[in-house]
Amino acid sequence: ILPQICYDVRFPVWSRNRNDYDLIINVANFPGERRDAWITLNKARAIENQSYVAAANRVGTSGMDIYYTGDSLILDMLGKPISEALPGQEKVIYGSLNIDLLKQFRNDFPVLPDADAFTLSE
Repeated sequence: ILPQICYDVRFPVWSRNRNDYDLIINVANFPGERRDAWITLNKARAIENQSYVAAANRVGTSGMDIYYTGDSLILDMLGKPISEALPGQEKVIYGSLNIDLLKQFRNDFPVLPDADAFTLSE
């Protein structure tokens, strides 16, 4: 499992899968005005890392009058929703993750070994 928070979803390098996790969990405060980015970026992380993504986002209006749509979702390795909350909906979502299906998908379409090598430095 790769835990991440909010802004991390914007940086693919931070979630690069070296075949060392099967699920990204991202908890966030993504405002409603960036709803499309929230959904698109989570789908991209699932697809490029051949992993499941569980993304929980805040819902409601903050004390600073910023509206959060929620849009929490669970995605498969193709970026397809397994479960999702509707915009503005306070809801606990559930989904089943199939490790055998994930391993078979990675075996049939092995892109992770082809990722460029890099190191993060200051």
